[in-house]
Amino acid sequence: MEIGVFIPINNNGWLISENAPQYKPSFELNKQIAIKAEENGFDFLLSMIKLRGFGGKTEFWDYGLESFTLMSGLAAVTERIMIYATVPTLVIPPAFAARMGNTIDSISGGRFGLNLVTGWQPPEYTQMGVWPGDDHFKNRYKMLDEYAHVLRDLWNTGVSDLKGQYYTMDDCRVFPKPEGDMKIICAGSSDDGLAFSAKWADYAFCLGKGVNTPQAFGFNNERLANFTAQTKRDVQTFVLMMVIADETDEKAMAKWKSYNEGVDVGAISWLIDQSAKDTVNDTTNVRQLAAPEGAVNLNMGTLVGSYESVAKMLDEVAEVPGTGGVLLTFDHFVEGVETFGTRIQPLMKCRQNVKAAR
Repeated sequence: MEIGVFIPINNNGWLISENAPQYKPSFELNKQIAIKAEENGFDFLLSMIKLRGFGGKTEFWDYGLESFTLMSGLAAVTERIMIYATVPTLVIPPAFAARMGNTIDSISGGRFGLNLVTGWQPPEYTQMGVWPGDDHFKNRYKMLDEYAHVLRDLWNTGVSDLKGQYYTMDDCRVFPKPEGDMKIICAGSSDDGLAFSAKWADYAFCLGKGVNTPQAFGFNNERLANFTAQTKRDVQTFVLMMVIADETDEKAMAKWKSYNEGVDVGAISWLIDQSAKDTVNDTTNVRQLAAPEGAVNLNMGTLVGSYESVAKMLDEVAEVPGTGGVLLTFDHFVEGVETFGTRIQPLMKCRQNVKAAR
C-alpha cells in the first residue's frame, strides 16, 4: 500500500479548531515536509487548490499558496517521491495545464501527476467573475470529461483537435511531450465523479469515514468497482485519512478531544452554507466534509491512538479490496511525518519492504 502526504498548502492544515496548531502556509514549511517524507520512504505528495477560505476566528484556509508553482519548487528539492498538483479546471484551460504539467515533469525527471477538480464552492469563482452558474453542479463532469480528453491527447501525442461542447481545439500543440507516465487522479465521490474516474483516472481519492473505523470507506471501493467493470480499467482507491498519534491511546485521544472542544464554529458555518448550494448531487464528498457532527477535521476518516494502534489500523485499511494507498494528514505535519516514518511505518505489515532513505 502506498503512503502519501496531503501537504498543508493552506493555513492550519485540516483542523478547523482554535486548539489545533495555528500556522500560515509557506514554501519552507512544505519543503521540510517533502524532504522528511522522502527520507522516510513515503511514495507521493499531493497539494490541493483552494481559492477562498472559510473565515471564522481561525481564518481557516484564508491563506493559501498555488499548487503548480508550489509543487514545481518541491520537485526541484526532491529526488524520488511522486509529485501531484491540483488544477482548478474552471480557471486554467486544459492545454495550459498540460504545458505546466510538462514543465514540472521536466523539473522532476518524470515524477509528476495531476489532480483534477471541478470546483464546488461558488465564492471561490464569483470573486473573480468566472463562476459559470449553478448549472455547473450538474454539468461539471461533462466538462471534466472533455478536459481530461484534451490532456490525454496532448500528453500522448502532443496534439489535440477535440471539438467538444466546452473545449474546441484547433490543431492545438504542446511539446515536448512528458518524460514520465502522467497520472490523472480525481476525488469525485458522486456517481458522475466515480464514472469519470473509471474512464480517465489512474487513482480515485475518497474520504475515510469515522474515528478509528479504518475499513468504513470500503463501500466507495465497491461503488468504483461497479464503474470500472464497465470501462475495463484498473483504478484503485487512495483513502484520505488524518493521523493523530502519541505514545499511548489515552494521550492521542486527549489531543483529539481538545481539537473538538476548540472547533471554529464560524468557519464550520461557512462550510455548511456553501455545501448546501449543490442541490443536484446527494453523494458528493462535499456533503461528508460539511456534516456538522464531525466537521472539525472536515469529517475525514481519523485514526487516533498509539503508534502501535495506528499501525494496526492502517494495515486494516490495506486489506480492503481495491485500495492502492492512503493520503495522510497530521495535526503537526513536520513532526507527524517524522514520527510516522520512525514509529508507525516500521510496525505496519503492509510496509515491511519500505526502507527509509537515511
